[in-house]
Amino acid sequence: MVRTIKKIGVMTSGGDSPGMNAGIRSVVRACAFHNIECIGIYRGYEGMIDGDFISMDARSVKGIINKGGTILKSARSVQFRTKEGRAKAHEQLVKAGIDAFVVIGGDGSFTGAMIFNQEYNFPVMGIPGTIDNDIFGTTHTLGYDTALNTVVEVIDKIRDTASSHNRLFFVEVMGRDVGHIALNVGIGAGAEEILIPEEDLGLERLVESLRRSKQSGKSSSIVVVAEGDKIGKSVFELKDYVDENMAEYEVRVSVLGHMQRGGSPSCFDRVLASRMGVKAVESLITGKSNYMVGLKNDVMDLTPFDQAVKGKSKINMELLRVSEIMSI
Repeated sequence: MVRTIKKIGVMTSGGDSPGMNAGIRSVVRACAFHNIECIGIYRGYEGMIDGDFISMDARSVKGIINKGGTILKSARSVQFRTKEGRAKAHEQLVKAGIDAFVVIGGDGSFTGAMIFNQEYNFPVMGIPGTIDNDIFGTTHTLGYDTALNTVVEVIDKIRDTASSHNRLFFVEVMGRDVGHIALNVGIGAGAEEILIPEEDLGLERLVESLRRSKQSGKSSSIVVVAEGDKIGKSVFELKDYVDENMAEYEVRVSVLGHMQRGGSPSCFDRVLASRMGVKAVESLITGKSNYMVGLKNDVMDLTPFDQAVKGKSKINMELLRVSEIMSI
């Protein structure tokens, strides 16, 4: 028997990403379209435990589709990791008459939602929001496309300086576990080398490759490094090694950090968020629960939380081959 859904909560959890506000907007307006009340949950699971709720309608989300960050805020919740914390959260949801909720976040947020669903059989749907694009079950997560465009723009500017001063720049981008950002922006920005967690180039091979670039006539170079790259302990260790072994290069490091997570979302992310929000709400209405909404072959699809959390997001190996050819 399908449970009647009259009130749906929406929240953002974990690290913020461009497109989260567009996702909130989509969930709220999809609820309004289907005559379902929507409740915004501030500060993720922490706000759920505290009962930090606000009623939202179609006008509540005007003018936010182009905004980065999240109007509902985000927070890590140590309490929600405990049974006692989840019991408080459930009590607050029942008290507010919330029948289901949509969480926009990453694998940690989905793990919490999955456990909560198992304990209370509470309907929940997930929308993947993380710039790392490291969640199984979708080709794109919210914020990933925007982050790519942000990083390419920054590297284009860095290349101006690198070319003017005949310098080698190591540019560190986000990507603790997977190299999606580094690989794609490396190709898009014309980097000479791309260092990602999935491929261990090795320090000696890195220097050898840079020497070949130098000998081919390149007076400056850009090396894009994913923060999870395994070659050195840090990007600064890579710099020190190249300094010691290639005196002909003046080496600099740029760590892009959290600027990659901010800014106005791209058109792609706005459309993706709109599609995902509608799919999440309509899936809950039809009785679906414990799934993540994802993009597969340009179609909205559902992946069980356990697969989304345990599955491994894989890089496109063809892009690796393309990057090698382009760096000649």
